[in-house]
Amino acid sequence: MRVVQAREFGGPEVLVTAEVPDPVAGPGEVVVAVAAVDTIFAETQIRAGVFGKHFTVQPPYVPGGGIAGTVRAVGRGVDEAWLGRRVITSLGPTGGYAEQAVASAAKLVAIPDGLGLTEAAALIHDGVTATALLEFTGLTAGERVLILGASGGMGTLLVQLAKAVGAQVVGVARGEAKVSLVRELGADAVVDATGDDWVGRARTALGAGGAQVVLDGVGGAMGLAAFALTADGGRFSAHGAPTGDFAQVDAAVAERRGIKLLGIADVQLSDGEYVRLAAKALGEAAGGRLRPVIGGTFPLSGAADAHRAIEGRGLLGKALLVG
Repeated sequence: MRVVQAREFGGPEVLVTAEVPDPVAGPGEVVVAVAAVDTIFAETQIRAGVFGKHFTVQPPYVPGGGIAGTVRAVGRGVDEAWLGRRVITSLGPTGGYAEQAVASAAKLVAIPDGLGLTEAAALIHDGVTATALLEFTGLTAGERVLILGASGGMGTLLVQLAKAVGAQVVGVARGEAKVSLVRELGADAVVDATGDDWVGRARTALGAGGAQVVLDGVGGAMGLAAFALTADGGRFSAHGAPTGDFAQVDAAVAERRGIKLLGIADVQLSDGEYVRLAAKALGEAAGGRLRPVIGGTFPLSGAADAHRAIEGRGLLGKALLVG
């Protein structure tokens, strides 16, 4: 079968196609015929070799942690009822950029009727994490929430989910097209981070007291600046790092202000929690209450182009590889 391998750490050009033997399902595993692959910014960082402190991946390797497709074989101990079913699953950091992939049966999530494989693939990571973040932060009706990176794959979902619980949503995005998208998705106010003093404009949009919840999908200096907009007694989630690192918030300052800090470790889920949250996100999408925004689709052989598009930051929403 055909796969894409990162032959070494470096730019998108290190992603090359290769032929490898077809996979075989072991005990507790299935083989999935891959129809669509989720691609996230972290995969570009792993490929570039700058995320070694978070992932112990060494080249050559097959990138891709999330796939949607059809179960074509089951291993020992796996219910044969999975055969032929459309599923999504999270593999971990590797293995998805392939025509077929081995997955743990414990993390399979059936795709509801009426939801396409590409739409389901767009929820494999971001749908689960977004749903988890709203649960973990306990966002409720009437609260103010600030969402950084609101035009990205996860940000667009967070805007919709936050509005669904009745929160007042202020999104932060870059450029007119992204700002327009976030507004279209229902945000009460959108701040263009390319302009001067975005922090001041966000403070004005949030009103007195700031945001009860800040969802930082950007990290770095921008995420740290957003921490100052968190209301005393609020919740701040530093779960994104496309800038190169997560927001480095002073825990002592947070404690003094009564702010609950959450980080990427808080959304490292058990298999059971992953399945529950993924099924919830898929159900919302199938019911027309959650719309994944897909900004670009690329063939498997175009994985390098997908990475270039993600790193170029011009996409609205998700990039996917499709078979």
